[in-house]
Amino acid sequence: MAPPFLEQQVPPMLPHYNPTNTMDVLKLEPQAGVEASAALVLLHGWGANARDLASLQLMLDLPDYVYFCLDAPLPHPLVPGGKMWYDLESEAHQGLDQSRAELSAWFDGFEAETGIPLGRTVLAGFSQGGAMTLDVGFRYPFAGLVAMSGYLHGPPALEGNLPPVLLLHGRFDRVVPLQAAQRTRETLVAAGVTVDYHEYDMAHEICPMEVAQLRAFTLAAV
Repeated sequence: MAPPFLEQQVPPMLPHYNPTNTMDVLKLEPQAGVEASAALVLLHGWGANARDLASLQLMLDLPDYVYFCLDAPLPHPLVPGGKMWYDLESEAHQGLDQSRAELSAWFDGFEAETGIPLGRTVLAGFSQGGAMTLDVGFRYPFAGLVAMSGYLHGPPALEGNLPPVLLLHGRFDRVVPLQAAQRTRETLVAAGVTVDYHEYDMAHEICPMEVAQLRAFTLAAV
């Protein structure tokens, strides 16, 4: 669902969804007259959709960035207009293979489609979108990966040069327990990943301090 901090800040007018390869994408261009030199790709959480994290563009103040908010491919069974990357009610994570394949196909064509190098792109996600970020992100030479209230599905597929990772989590999160974030940090550090880890006095949400940390990490990574 939508992070509470962001719900009240969604812009009243947003671009239409545009199909790119196999994914539905909400593309947010820089302000008029500014050419994009870097990109931020955002993956929403369970039951939300591509609009959910779009207001981060207003908060992050990255004027030369283009934003790509991706729609998960699977309809949510309970939320009208909501999407999911896989079924949380299934121990087998039904739908994960499909979402992984569609994300990979989209990233395979990313540079040719957008003109932005992956090395100048940060991939970030909230909750289930954070899990997908860590699931797929290490397969590509991103500038950095960000999981907000996220987690690992299992041992990550680590290949080549490993991008730095920012992990942000609420101490009072009852949806994705704090222990999941701590285990994620331990697993990634043990595998040689550079991890920047922060906990906040919040629940399953995105707070202003977290947005500031995301901005600082993005600028440092790119």
